[in-house]
Amino acid sequence: MTTTHPVAITPATPPRTAGPDAWKRPAFGALVVAWGANMFASLLQTYRGDLSQVQVTTLFGAYALGLIPALLVMAKASDRLGRRAVLSAGLVLSATGTLLILASGNAFGGILAGRILVGISAGAALAPATAWIKELSEAGGLAASGARRAATALTGGFALGPLASGIIVQWLPAPRPTAYLLHVALVLVALFLMGSAPETPVRTNVPDDVAGPGLYEVLTGRLFLTAVASTAPWVFGAATTSLAALPVLVPLGAYGAVGSGAIAALTLGTGILAQPLAQRLALSSPARPFRAGLAAVIVGMLVAALTAATGWVPLLGITAVILGSAYGLLLVSGLKMVQALAPAQHAAMTTAVFYALTYVGFAAPVVIPVLSAAWSPTIVLVGVSALGLISLATTFMAWPRRR
Repeated sequence: MTTTHPVAITPATPPRTAGPDAWKRPAFGALVVAWGANMFASLLQTYRGDLSQVQVTTLFGAYALGLIPALLVMAKASDRLGRRAVLSAGLVLSATGTLLILASGNAFGGILAGRILVGISAGAALAPATAWIKELSEAGGLAASGARRAATALTGGFALGPLASGIIVQWLPAPRPTAYLLHVALVLVALFLMGSAPETPVRTNVPDDVAGPGLYEVLTGRLFLTAVASTAPWVFGAATTSLAALPVLVPLGAYGAVGSGAIAALTLGTGILAQPLAQRLALSSPARPFRAGLAAVIVGMLVAALTAATGWVPLLGITAVILGSAYGLLLVSGLKMVQALAPAQHAAMTTAVFYALTYVGFAAPVVIPVLSAAWSPTIVLVGVSALGLISLATTFMAWPRRR
């Protein structure tokens, strides 16, 4: 006779009924953190006269250095401490990092420390926010919408941050204080909203006979390795090539700040519009949205190569739409697959691993210019497109064709 132990549920606060709109509060928190992370894309224009090109490019991607370890540590913490506590801590860190960047002026070391702190804040916030949005969507009777809602909140912040900052830099006085303090104000609003968001129960002791697959089993499973891990780096690899690498290769002249913000908004806005398409494609086969996203990566990188060769600005917009579609398709597909593979007690940690893999793509704005010094940007981008073909091939290992 086997003795089982009951599941211990330890909510961070007494659970309350989750209404159909309860998910919007953590979604706004995720949006604000993403806003703070990506608004720097437009503000980079204000540092170009005082810092070298290498320093400027490094600052954009530096926050991934803090983000990836924080993702893996804080996701586990949110399973024990509760989603609200960890997301709120992430918001506070986000505002602190922003204020440190503002106080640093043109000092590279101070700005770098602030960017890493912003990365830590994103790592602390994004996985718990995604898990919380999913759980509140389930409580509201729309479990299937959890991944899309989380992806939309994240993408909305990434898009609106640089667009708003670009407008501020282009046309408003004191652009840095205005942009940075706007983000701090948004953090305060998000913290206020967190207080009334219903906490979801935290599972702390799940018996083996109901636990489902373990974390190691999920992360080393065939579907995770061939469908999720092989495609995740293209999420931000596609997006940052469009919004950070190409605007450097195709100068936007006097409207560089607002132009960069507009390209970022177009890239990520297209990503939001592509996310419902991913859900529709998945209805017939889970492989289809992954393959469609990778096809967009391949085509988008080839168009990016043509854009770099010609310097024609309208092609930059076309590239943004194609690579933005790749971003949206792969982000929501990866999140849905992760949520399908992981049992509840491993949801936040598995999501954190997925996000960590996506942020590998933040190396693109650094690697592409470095390689372009040895070869032309056109050749480098064609080579990147060829790497997309390899990732596409792995999806046929995940879902092999049947005779």
